[in-house]
Amino acid sequence: MSRRHSAEKREINPDPKFGDLVVTKFMNAVMYDGKKSVAESIVYGALDQIKAKTRQEPVTVFRQAIDNVAPHVEVRSRRVGGATYQVPVDVRPERRQALAIRWLITAARNRNETTMVDRLSGELLDAANNRGTAVKKREDTHKMAEANRAFAHYRW
Repeated sequence: MSRRHSAEKREINPDPKFGDLVVTKFMNAVMYDGKKSVAESIVYGALDQIKAKTRQEPVTVFRQAIDNVAPHVEVRSRRVGGATYQVPVDVRPERRQALAIRWLITAARNRNETTMVDRLSGELLDAANNRGTAVKKREDTHKMAEANRAFAHYRW
């Protein structure tokens, strides 16, 4: 990684159906091997299932799920005098969103439903209702940060 300047952010376009940038980022994270149309059908299928099950606007349920999964603090390793400490630090908003998207997709892929559409819609609904594997991951991250609060003075 270059120390001279940071990488430029790529411009991404909002998705065609809902006009939402976060849905596009989510779709790009679901995508394997550049198969965007497959990822698009999975994400839109999951959002359609959410609309059918809850009779609510699917993007608001999606946003709620991401807000419930996004961590506020995490631990970072710091070496101080030969010892490694887990130091709790606040999470930047872009990283919060990226972690939430990654955790939701990982949790959905590890579920037991038959199709990815079912898995993704189930995990998004669980996350919107503050339960499920992705929310548990956020809780574990917060617990780890709380347990290591004594080392917060090593933050810099």
